[in-house]
Amino acid sequence: RQYGGYEYSQQSGFVPPDMMQQQQPYTGQIYQPTQTYTPTSAQSFYGSNFEDEPPLLEELGINFDHIWQKTLTVLHPLKVADGSIMNETDLAGPMVFCLAFGATLLLAGKIQFGYVYGISAIGCLGMFCLLNLMSVTGVSFGCVASVLGYCLLPMILLSTFAIVFSLQGTMGIILTAGIIGWCSFSASKIFISALAMEGQQLLVAYPCALLYGVFALISVF
Repeated sequence: RQYGGYEYSQQSGFVPPDMMQQQQPYTGQIYQPTQTYTPTSAQSFYGSNFEDEPPLLEELGINFDHIWQKTLTVLHPLKVADGSIMNETDLAGPMVFCLAFGATLLLAGKIQFGYVYGISAIGCLGMFCLLNLMSVTGVSFGCVASVLGYCLLPMILLSTFAIVFSLQGTMGIILTAGIIGWCSFSASKIFISALAMEGQQLLVAYPCALLYGVFALISVF
């Protein structure tokens, strides 16, 4: 019987019309049902993603090509710095250079690892505040630490020279002054290139020279 568009059966009560659909005939076999969904294998699904992933060292922020280019920029003070590469928070090279600087001091009989990392942290913090006040775009703390750490490379040459020869004479003072100027000039050149601070290199080089002067004092005395 039908009551208001619904069919009534004694077994199940009122049944809506949309549930009274004609059953589809079963076309599969008893032990071999028809497969309507073909799952995609994990290899085909993730294969393209694995191929597109960058190498593990690049995911960790270690790019040997950029490290080599930054090192050449520091070793060649007259080379034009690439601002796109220098404006990176790459701390792999600076950590190695700080460790090498402390190791050369250790060979000279000076255990100064704590002073090296402590002065580096204070100097990076001071330069970070100063550059954010001077530049329009601003700079991150990681970028400041990266640039100052890479420019520590000439100071390693000074501490290596101090292993064999004394730096407390006239020649030592001249060599130390040259190394301080080398480090500060390279750091200021990279900062003005990365932050678009044309005409302010001397203003940036002065605080850099103060920082590297402290490292030079550790090497000399």
